[in-house]
Amino acid sequence: MDAVAQAPRPAFRVRVSSWTCSFRYPNLISGVQPTLHVPPLSTVLGLLNAAAGRYLAHKQLEIGYVFDFAGQAVDVETIWMVAGAKRKNARGEDVIVASNNVKSNPVRREFLFESSLTLYLFDEELVNCFRQPAYQLLLGRSGDLATVDEIQEVTLTPVAGRARLRGQVVPLQPYFLPGQIQALPQYFTNTLPRQNLGTQPYSVLSPREAMVEAAVPAWYDADARTAAATHRQHIVGSRVEASDIFLHTLRFSAADGTAG
Repeated sequence: MDAVAQAPRPAFRVRVSSWTCSFRYPNLISGVQPTLHVPPLSTVLGLLNAAAGRYLAHKQLEIGYVFDFAGQAVDVETIWMVAGAKRKNARGEDVIVASNNVKSNPVRREFLFESSLTLYLFDEELVNCFRQPAYQLLLGRSGDLATVDEIQEVTLTPVAGRARLRGQVVPLQPYFLPGQIQALPQYFTNTLPRQNLGTQPYSVLSPREAMVEAAVPAWYDADARTAAATHRQHIVGSRVEASDIFLHTLRFSAADGTAG
C-alpha cells in the first residue's frame, strides 16, 4: 500500500550517539579501510541484539533510521600479525599453533566522529531493551561506544508527494536513487561461521550530501521537523533540515538462512 494512502501512526524514536564510529566496506581488503557514511542494516540490527542481550530472529520487523555525523578523519593503527607454525599434538596429529614470528601491519582506517543515529521502531518490547541495554552498545568496532540519549513516543505521518531523504540506506530496486551503491547484508545468522542474510544493492545516501528528492514511500517526524525549523531560526546560516524516513520491512528465517 502506498504510504500516501495510510494514516499517521504512533512510533518510538530512539536516539543513540557516539564519539567515533566506522562502518567498513564489506569484502574490501586493502591497506586502507574506508568507512560508509551510513551504517548498513546489519549494523543497526546488531545494535538491537546488543540491547536485547540475545539473537533476535526478526520474523517481522519494521524499522527506519536516520544517521548523521560532524566530521571524518583517518587514523593509522597497527595490526600485529602472528604467524602460525605446524606442530604435533599429544596424539601425533598435525595442528597449527602460534609461533614467535610476529610482524606489524600499519593500516589507515577512516572513521567518523560525533555521530548520531535516530531509530524509529514500532515494537515496544524492542524499545524497552534500550532503556537498560544488556550489553554495551557499539556503532562499528569495539572502541566505538554508543550512548542512548533519548527514547520518545512520536507520530509518523505519511509524506504526500516526493520524499526528501538523506542519512539512510534505501534498496536500489525499485527506487534507483542517486548515491553510493553498495551490496550490503541485511543481517547475519547466529551460526558459526556466520552467513549473510538478505544481501542486496543499496543506495547509501550520505548525510554530507544534499537531500535526495524522489517518489519513494516515506514518513516524516513532525517533532523533528519543528526542531530543525527552530534551529534554523536561531542559528544564522543554518541548513539543518529533518530528513523524511524510509521504513524497511524485514523478515528473516535463521533456520534456512534466507531473508524476505
